[in-house]
Amino acid sequence: MAPNEMLALAMFASFIGLVFTGFPVAWILGGLAVLFSAFAIVLKVDFAVPIALDWAYTSLTVDRIWNVMENWVMVALPMFILMGLLLDRSGIANQLMLSFARLFGGIRGGLAVTVTLIGLLLAASTGIIGASVVLLALLGLPAMLANGYDKSLAAGTVCAVGTLGILIPPSIMLVVMADRMSMSVGDLFLGAMFPGALLGGLYILYLFAYAWLRPEVAPAASHEAFTWSAVGDLFLAILPPAFLILAVLGSIFFGIATPTEAAGVGAFGAFFLAVVKRRLNLAVAREVLYETTRTTAFIFAVLIGATAFSLVLRGLGGDELIERVLLGLPFERTGIVICILAATFLLGFFLDWIELTLIILPLVSPVVVSLGFDPVWFTVLFAVCLQTSFLTPPVGFAIFYLKGVAPPEIDVATIYRGVAPFIALQIIGLVIIFNWQALVTWLPAQAYG
Repeated sequence: MAPNEMLALAMFASFIGLVFTGFPVAWILGGLAVLFSAFAIVLKVDFAVPIALDWAYTSLTVDRIWNVMENWVMVALPMFILMGLLLDRSGIANQLMLSFARLFGGIRGGLAVTVTLIGLLLAASTGIIGASVVLLALLGLPAMLANGYDKSLAAGTVCAVGTLGILIPPSIMLVVMADRMSMSVGDLFLGAMFPGALLGGLYILYLFAYAWLRPEVAPAASHEAFTWSAVGDLFLAILPPAFLILAVLGSIFFGIATPTEAAGVGAFGAFFLAVVKRRLNLAVAREVLYETTRTTAFIFAVLIGATAFSLVLRGLGGDELIERVLLGLPFERTGIVICILAATFLLGFFLDWIELTLIILPLVSPVVVSLGFDPVWFTVLFAVCLQTSFLTPPVGFAIFYLKGVAPPEIDVATIYRGVAPFIALQIIGLVIIFNWQALVTWLPAQAYG
């Protein structure tokens, strides 16, 4: 192994190790870029690509970071975050919960299915994991526990459904992936529609089947008799999020607006709904703006650190080393993709989606494309793997979001038991998407030819 490749391997291993220290990831990425650049200078190791460690190299690093900050596509991130937070404060989810419960509460497992349907609507409206999990926990968890639901099933349902927002468009993860991969955001949004719906459908089938086999874990709730007024109330409750979904995704899919422009439309639509619902005041506006700024700053800080890290790692030949390792595996091309997805799934136990998207995806995707696979299909598969990482211990963020607002009787062990079946369902969904590529590729092909 060449000296530059040994440095690249040490750099990547250092990143994996330092993540467990709890130090901010942005500083880890940027610090390692500076540190291993210094190692290369002191040890007189040449870069694998024609980049000299001089002022021109420094200028190239600054140019890369500047390109990240002026990227027009990335403007959609704060707009989508603002849209999700405003919708969270508008009270729409509470109205949906009451309306769905009137229709489905009398069915075994009906309250859990209600939470799933609300989660699907929130996922297509907000795209923010923390907001969805907390909101579903506050609305659905007390209702399920009060009606005698098994604590593990109730907690697992809230966690799993809340994570759909990272996959179903408009998703901030897909926006970041499109930027890193130089792909169309619209292609990824369209490609993720059917896989997101597939996972939601698997959840609903599981909940109905489990409640039918074991009635004591998800009993039917007391409910009012069926009336057409209940259907009308449900229709009126669905209208606001449906309006927002149509405004954002419809404007993208029909070519009326770019993803960045559609994000602005969505933010304005969420602001309008919050005003109409009379849920927006000065204190709420201040809180929403603060959370939007904080979340955006966190993502962009990691982006800047990852840009410097990737430049140094590639300069040391890290991407070529990974390509040789993957292509040297004793498998055919399908087996190589399976190994990449399995490694991503395991890394998701310890790393957040941002690190995996910014570091791992750009390194492995050229190998997958060179093997002849569709890049949109592989990126959506990668996204499904990352969605699963929100549920897997020890760094399953959805678990910690739920634990922060759950009643005392819901401990971490209970949540772990509850999410296990849903992790299995996500793996089943991943296998289905892997074997039927048309679930991802058909819709973009119809829309864009």
